[in-house]
Amino acid sequence: MSSDVVLVTGGAGYIGSHTCKALARAGYTPVVYDNLDYGHEWAVKWGPFERGDIQDRARLDEVIARHKPVAVLHFAAYAYVGESVTDPAKYYRNNTVGSLSLLEAMRAGGVRDIVFSSTCATYGMPDALPISESQQQRPINPYGASKLMVERMLVDFAPAYGMRFSALRYFNAAGADPDGEIGEDHNPETHLIPLVLDAASGRRENITVFGTDYDTPDGTCIRDYIHVADLAQAHVLALKTLREGGASDFYNLGNGQGFSVREVIAAVERATGLKVPVKESGRREGDPAALVADARKARDTLGWRPQHADIDDIVRTAWAWHQKQPR
Repeated sequence: MSSDVVLVTGGAGYIGSHTCKALARAGYTPVVYDNLDYGHEWAVKWGPFERGDIQDRARLDEVIARHKPVAVLHFAAYAYVGESVTDPAKYYRNNTVGSLSLLEAMRAGGVRDIVFSSTCATYGMPDALPISESQQQRPINPYGASKLMVERMLVDFAPAYGMRFSALRYFNAAGADPDGEIGEDHNPETHLIPLVLDAASGRRENITVFGTDYDTPDGTCIRDYIHVADLAQAHVLALKTLREGGASDFYNLGNGQGFSVREVIAAVERATGLKVPVKESGRREGDPAALVADARKARDTLGWRPQHADIDDIVRTAWAWHQKQPR
């Protein structure tokens, strides 16, 4: 077991906080660095909290000098696709320029290893399914483009400055900590499963299904849902692989199977015993019919095996957390 310190940017957010728990279980000390724009201080439970912005280079230098992390796990980013289209400057400034600030602070502080929270949005419209890491990346929104630019910086920084990276391209993060300690709490909420749970429990009038005429078995979009605890474990394994001298690389994180919007609604009805009121609407621009990961590389190289691949299991943990939240 290690007691090494790891700096976790965005560690007060949804995926970051679950990863801090996994890091602590693996013997690391996670130091959370978060500006709390979207994160929550209540989610910081497994190590010190340092409030700061990734664009604040002086603050980053100070925190790195104080805690002397052996590596950085970089989650801090804005992640609303629609907002990235209407306000791209916000996304390039925070996600791309902020990441440059972090990489330069790491260089100055002698921190070599970084695990980067990337996204399947870097692929855009897929050429084939399932999507492998070798597929061409053509993002169709500024959010995906801002993340792809960070991937490019990592590729260039690694040989030039002796840095090492793992970039993890996740598909649809879902579910909540199986122990019920933390969970999903976004404002605004855009993820399908919590929105369907809101509709089932009467916290919203209905769930809108955007598009029922896709070329899929039931006409609705298919997505690859990956449990947040499995995502967290992948970050710990990626960190361990880097620390043991593994090569810099890119990995898809998904279950390799997709579930349609209607299948998610059915899973929520099974988990809750409640009827979900549904409103059907037209397609949203830019929504691919299906996004499913080929995640064999993460399994083969990192030894990663999702433990919560079943949609009913994912929804059950989300519902348990959802019921505990005051609304």
